[in-house]
Amino acid sequence: MNKPNETPRLEGVVPIIPTPFRVDESIDFDGVASCVEFAIQSELSAVCLPAYASEFYKLSESERQQLVETAIRTAAGRILVIAQSNHPSAGCASELARLHERLGADLISFAVPRQFAIPESDVLDYCRAICNAVSLPVLIQDFNPGGATVGPEFARQLTDECANFRYLKLEEPLMGGKVRAIREATDDRIGVLEGWGGMYTLELLPAGICGLMPGLGAADVLQRVWQLGTSDQLDKALDLFQHVLPQLVFSLQSLELFLCLEKRLLAARGVLNENSMHVRRPTWTPDADTLQHGVRLNERVVKAAQQS
Repeated sequence: MNKPNETPRLEGVVPIIPTPFRVDESIDFDGVASCVEFAIQSELSAVCLPAYASEFYKLSESERQQLVETAIRTAAGRILVIAQSNHPSAGCASELARLHERLGADLISFAVPRQFAIPESDVLDYCRAICNAVSLPVLIQDFNPGGATVGPEFARQLTDECANFRYLKLEEPLMGGKVRAIREATDDRIGVLEGWGGMYTLELLPAGICGLMPGLGAADVLQRVWQLGTSDQLDKALDLFQHVLPQLVFSLQSLELFLCLEKRLLAARGVLNENSMHVRRPTWTPDADTLQHGVRLNERVVKAAQQS
């Protein structure tokens, strides 16, 4: 594993570890460990938690800490652990990041708070504060359905000011030009990872993304898609990707629907116990037809995993 003064290299699939809840909404930490172990056996680059797909926004501070501790203990140096340190307050996010650094995380990540519109100069100030709070490499996620995300000038300025800013996760359509511009503005010091389930992965390979951050349920299939796509076997990559893409498009109509189907997919694959695939309330409970279609699409992913 990396020495403290080395920069961990993220490449390929970096899945978000979900939070498995029992019917009483308590966390199944054995299920968390099982998810991390699945990522290890799938030979993935790293794991990340607790993020949006971990339902971080429904967790207490102590639960977040326990999730990170469980992932680090299970990983035992076999896979990088990225500890997401989300909070709308820069001070609180910085404190979370420092805690995760003390716990032994390999990288720190956090999401730009987009509850209300703020100028990019203030977004930069927020990110600078958290980067300066730790010595570990930092990954910043910017998901902003209501407006623009950060761009090349932001990345250049923050990279110049904070040497530990290393990765940017973006999840928006048609961002090939932005990826190229960020790489050029930062002299390739910043690696860009594609989010949103990995839906845009293949179209962004020519732009030079360094990886993708999907859910865990199809991560091993997407790793194979990545390997094919980055070895000039694009037709084979597309053939495999077509078995996963309908599930991504359908489930990501709603994050809460994605959470429901993601956990059912992991249960179908034997990673989670069926008693631990619940989504913590409040959530969006799919009707019978929606759920039936989602399960059918999950079955296609399971079949693709068995054949790939």
